[in-house]
Amino acid sequence: MSTTTTRGVAQPASAKASTPRPRRGLRASSTFNFWLFTGPFLIGLIIFVFVPIGWSIWLSFFEARFTVTPSEFVGFDNYVQILSDENFRNSLVTFTVFAAFIVPATWALSLGLALLVNRLRFMRAFFRSVFFLPTAVSYVAAALIWKMSIFNGVRFGLMNTVIGWFGIDNIAWLANPDPPWYWLVIVTVRLWLQSGFYMILFLAALQNIPRELYEAASIDGAKPGWQTFRHITLPQLRATTTAVILLLLVAAYQAFDEFFNLLPKATWGQPPLVELYKVALGQNQNYGAGSAGAVVLTLLICVVTLLQGKIMGFGRGEESK
Repeated sequence: MSTTTTRGVAQPASAKASTPRPRRGLRASSTFNFWLFTGPFLIGLIIFVFVPIGWSIWLSFFEARFTVTPSEFVGFDNYVQILSDENFRNSLVTFTVFAAFIVPATWALSLGLALLVNRLRFMRAFFRSVFFLPTAVSYVAAALIWKMSIFNGVRFGLMNTVIGWFGIDNIAWLANPDPPWYWLVIVTVRLWLQSGFYMILFLAALQNIPRELYEAASIDGAKPGWQTFRHITLPQLRATTTAVILLLLVAAYQAFDEFFNLLPKATWGQPPLVELYKVALGQNQNYGAGSAGAVVLTLLICVVTLLQGKIMGFGRGEESK
């Protein structure tokens, strides 16, 4: 390194300030990487989501029996037909009952599991994995286990064995709509399947709550337990709670596997998708009416989602709360 002498003292020569050279092609590289990773997803979304939705809307305005390429335009006749179907209207009532059971039950159970796992000092990863594992089980497989092993209606079934210990007679869980014991079977199987997923969402939200809030509350005299949970934890989970409820409502509208496999021959307790399955893929194969029902159900899901988001303040900024 060259030096300069000032008053007999050697000083290092001042280096010229080097300006960083712009990296050529960086913007193009970022754009290429973006489309490289999102391109396959977008292509799949267009092919398997947007195209079927558009095709279903177009098909709902045509007479389409035993064909998906109709030529006779019927306007809103398919919508009138599907909305005049008593079974389809009753299925919407079934959804309301199902959602009234499953949404608050899943919310409470998943939040409770998240609170318990979050308080663990050891083996937290183990219990988190154990509660999450049921989400990997197929709805069809779980429904068959519930139907043939746990709630099979014979005295050797698990539930009938348990209630037999208390002197209660055997119950035909799925064969009798009065009383509707089948609701217990359907709700419990979905609780087991989906609670672990929503527990992970709540657990992530709990771990993002600043510890300083609890310390400040303790200094102010707040008691640990229900008082802290009500005034600190629950308000901090507002956004996650809104998202969970929206996802649960949409999932309840789309319930199909457990109903179809648990009650394949029943005429009661069928959700909208099962009725649409019967209309579109039954003996008449009326794809036009089935598509109209799918459009009605989609619009209903959108309306309920928007109303729920409006009530819960989803997407609202902190300053507007």
